[in-house]
Amino acid sequence: REWGYGDSDPKTFNPTRLDCEQWVQTFVKSGMKGVILTAKHHDGFCLWPTQLTEYCIRNTPYKDGKGDIVRELSDACKKYGIKFAVYLSPWDRHQANYGSPEYVEYFYKQLNELLSNYGDVFEIWFDGANGGDGWYGGAKDSRTIDRKTYYNYPRAYKMIDELQPQAVIFSDGGPGCRWVGNEHGFAGATNWSFLRAGEVYPGYPKYRELQYGHADGNLWVAAECDVSIRPGWFYHAEEDSKVKSLKHLADIYFQSVGYNSVLLLNIPPDRRGLINEADVQRLNEFAAYREKIFTNNRVEKGRKDWEAVSGSETVYSLKPESEINVVMLQEDITKGQRVESFTVEALTEQGWQEVAKGTTVGYKRMVRFPAVKATQLRVKINECRLTAHISQVAAYYADPLEEENRTENWNNLPRASWKQVAASPLTIDLGKEVELSAFTYAPLKAEAKPTMAFRYKF
Repeated sequence: REWGYGDSDPKTFNPTRLDCEQWVQTFVKSGMKGVILTAKHHDGFCLWPTQLTEYCIRNTPYKDGKGDIVRELSDACKKYGIKFAVYLSPWDRHQANYGSPEYVEYFYKQLNELLSNYGDVFEIWFDGANGGDGWYGGAKDSRTIDRKTYYNYPRAYKMIDELQPQAVIFSDGGPGCRWVGNEHGFAGATNWSFLRAGEVYPGYPKYRELQYGHADGNLWVAAECDVSIRPGWFYHAEEDSKVKSLKHLADIYFQSVGYNSVLLLNIPPDRRGLINEADVQRLNEFAAYREKIFTNNRVEKGRKDWEAVSGSETVYSLKPESEINVVMLQEDITKGQRVESFTVEALTEQGWQEVAKGTTVGYKRMVRFPAVKATQLRVKINECRLTAHISQVAAYYADPLEEENRTENWNNLPRASWKQVAASPLTIDLGKEVELSAFTYAPLKAEAKPTMAFRYKF
């Protein structure tokens, strides 16, 4: 199950070929910088031999109860030079005392174990899903907690600061980095690395605004985009054929890393305890695609500290015979995030033409556009706060990708032979997600009348 209920028999946990080194070697080869292990999910089962509960790896057939996957992964990360981090679910559907003050003490003892016994931890991941139905020691009921106050998160921040001062704290509101407000892997095209201090907390109900940050925020909380390489977050054999396509992963990359965010790509080990062959193949393809793009920057001398004000512009020379369809801008974020609006023009045989525009930049902003051959780029900072510090401008060419196994692209079918056969009025409430299924189209000579539904956000 995606979310265990908390009542599964620990004896069912027996990955006979589990190999953390295979995981880490796969991740390093695919260009990843760090690994976050789900040490305990909502079901409460612990992947380390904690002395705080019997619902842990000590009571499984795995290595005759002597295994410790947290340690095995931490050791593999050290061996292959990649950062190590942990996810600890605040919610626990197994513990009978969840919802009481006693459980909070249990949670902090767990956190202490993970922070004290496994070396450097670069990130601590707190999920915003908290409270609901569960096994709860056999009670099989639903528990409601005040997500904002129950866990006393300032206590967690203090403990982390003492035991792992370099660690970044993830939650809906940080304070180190924030959830991006969806699990599809994309940030808003306008994305401020700020939140208003003290406003957002794990389980924050207005989570969609986290895609964009707070333009008037006073706390630096960069966005992290989490998404799974599969439809589910945990391994299911029937999803081996449903690993995201290379095009899908590329789109995710450009709308996360390219939208001033960090990409967290979930890769679930299979029931053997290995990263499945289908996932390994796709990760290798994804890494090769990115390497092909970013090893050839067409901009000459694009690295410089350009102090830009509203209305200023700079021209950059391109390498001879450059064909480009991606432009990247970066701000020196040690001096803040300040760009509010920019435009990019390319000098082609037909003269200067606008190829890209956007709002925020931040650490990294990438814009894709139809390919052009150009000799120069002109970057205009239309609006910015005080002085913006542009640290790099780059341009690349990314090979166009098509979806796999696609028999047709219905959205590109010619409309000349189509007619609208039904319609109904629609009222849109701004700020709400709306599903549109009011319009039915059919080819003039076809008997079938397919209904097409769309989901829009206003």
